Amino acid sequence: MACSKICSGNLIELTNEIIQYFKDDISTLYSCILVSRIWCRLSVPLLWEEPFLNSTQNYHFIKILLHNLNENDKAQLNEKYQFNDIFSNTLFNYPAFIKRLNTRDFKLSVENWVTKLTKKFVDSTCFTSLICKLLVKILIENEANLHSFEIVLSTSNIECLEDIFESILGYPRFVYNIRNLTLDLNLSPDKIDALIPILNLLVSNCSLITYFKINGNPVKDYFSEMIISQRDLKKISFESNEILYKPFLSLKNSNCSNTLNTIIFCTVDLEQIVDHLKEGFNNLNVLESIHILYCYSLNSKFVQQMVNIAKPFKLKTLFMFEILLQDDSVELLLKKFGNDLENFAIDYDFQGERKQIFLQSIEKYCRKIRCFSFGHDIDTIYQGLDIIMNNIQNINYLYIEFDLDPDNYLNAAELSSTILVNLGQILPSKLEYLSLELCPNISDLEIFLVNIQDTFIRKLLIKTLIVNDLGDILSYLKEYIMKKKMVEYLAYLECGESRRIMDDGDLFSLKDEVNEFNLHNIKVLGYKNLYLYVHDYDHIINLQ
Repeated sequence: MACSKICSGNLIELTNEIIQYFKDDISTLYSCILVSRIWCRLSVPLLWEEPFLNSTQNYHFIKILLHNLNENDKAQLNEKYQFNDIFSNTLFNYPAFIKRLNTRDFKLSVENWVTKLTKKFVDSTCFTSLICKLLVKILIENEANLHSFEIVLSTSNIECLEDIFESILGYPRFVYNIRNLTLDLNLSPDKIDALIPILNLLVSNCSLITYFKINGNPVKDYFSEMIISQRDLKKISFESNEILYKPFLSLKNSNCSNTLNTIIFCTVDLEQIVDHLKEGFNNLNVLESIHILYCYSLNSKFVQQMVNIAKPFKLKTLFMFEILLQDDSVELLLKKFGNDLENFAIDYDFQGERKQIFLQSIEKYCRKIRCFSFGHDIDTIYQGLDIIMNNIQNINYLYIEFDLDPDNYLNAAELSSTILVNLGQILPSKLEYLSLELCPNISDLEIFLVNIQDTFIRKLLIKTLIVNDLGDILSYLKEYIMKKKMVEYLAYLECGESRRIMDDGDLFSLKDEVNEFNLHNIKVLGYKNLYLYVHDYDHIINLQ
């Protein structure tokens, strides 16, 4: 295919396909800008799809967007706030590239930008509100084509965003084409009415949503109405007990019986729908998978209802912080669904015989796990290693984590030793992501680093508890990771009073060291920036 495009002279299309591969790699996209004008023209739109999320903390993009203000709005800013620090010229119509708008990220970015301005305002709150309103106006006037709209509201921030909603109400086409909608509403009863106009607009104008995520307070029956009004809903996520019952029941009365293929239950009480599970699922003709993440009441009754559903589907994600199932229910659940389970996590706070029995069934039935997050304890560590070994052909994201408590140092040190001595011998030849939390000794760490020399790890994160002076761990990372070029991204964080990296303990704070790794084509990032939270299920569920 690539050769045919080159031969036909369609080099730009091929280049675009290459750059699309780097869509989530911000630093690489910045490098692409410097290659040529064509690469720049293809890369810039990707960098601007969600600037309020991918901000680099300087918030210059807000000044760039404000360049698009009309002369009257510029004059208003200058007259009322004596503010004219706006770019005089820009290369692209940047607002038109924006595809994702999250109200929380949007407001926070503007607030942080205002805080960082050299000029200080007597009434920064009013100035922030005005900038928010003007930015939305810019997006509308420059015909930004939103793909994702995420309304994340609390009682404390709704007033600032009311003007934004008013602007959108005046131009409904701004949200007409959205495909991903999030309603995360944590509002006091007296603030809910302010949201009704925008919800009416969404229900009446947005019928092309493919992914609907709902959380927070119910607002009358708007969540159910939104579900019923959709023509192409493919994925839905329930994240709050308060909104679970009615919206779930609305699935059987909606247009999505032939479109909905994925249902996500996250931190909800499954008891609310257990008696209606069969009724709801059997109406869904193309349901492919469900994902259960840290839910309450995942008990024997719920498992029995799942098993009795006539329509075929897969349980692809199971994240647990407790095990309420009896042994026979564990067997029943994993015998039917274990072969298709792809993402599994169990909290390290949960220990005991029931955990061991559950893991035995995971070992027995699960061979397709791609993401494994296992809170180890001394009684189940070898079971965890066996599960990794059993899924060696598929596993790509691996979390080896437990409680790094200085008061529990001896237990953590024993666990760390077992992990380091054994893990490197069973890892696959390639991993996308490995996160380790350890209380290591140098000799065990060196054994691990030697054993993984034939494994390429795209993103490696190591968090260590330093209780005694262990020596210079960083020198070992340089010797075995930097010089061997076995990782692409690295994050290293030290905790504990004996850490050698001062301040926040993050390797990223040592600029000379970061530059040295960069010379070997290894990008050092801040630990928090590289860490992928297993609770961030949108990423986990879509793992490749």
